[in-house]
Amino acid sequence: MSIALSAATEARWQKILDAYPEGRKRSAVIPMLIFAQDETGIITRELMEEIARRAEVDYLQVEEVVGFYSMLRKQPLGKYHVQVCTNISCMLAGGMELWHHACESLHLKNKQTSADGLISIEEVECMGACSWAPAVEVNYDFHHHVTPERFDEIILELKGKG
Repeated sequence: MSIALSAATEARWQKILDAYPEGRKRSAVIPMLIFAQDETGIITRELMEEIARRAEVDYLQVEEVVGFYSMLRKQPLGKYHVQVCTNISCMLAGGMELWHHACESLHLKNKQTSADGLISIEEVECMGACSWAPAVEVNYDFHHHVTPERFDEIILELKGKG
């Protein structure tokens, strides 16, 4: 394989593939994509070709999966990927105002990444945090009851780590 993935990701891929009998390995495509994206940050053509080969499907089938699921990316994210929920519960608790504040303060639009590659932003549907709305997720860290002021604090903390 010409794609350099860690031994841990290779092992995860193999474990998934081994769980399915011949002719059913296509079921491993989504988790393989997610594990690879977690490691590399982006889904490339080369990566999709390798997954297609191992999962015994056509390249086009893998590309269609990547195109369908918004959590899979062909473009790089920022080091810190900020997701702001604007679904009904978050919207009723100020999620839309928070979203507009976030875009304005970061000078970014939906699915854009800052020029320095530090922060990307995305408006998302339900995060399953309706009781703690509005919710923001940064990479895999959740923040609940986020106000515009708290959002600004979160961003300052991220920039300090960057």
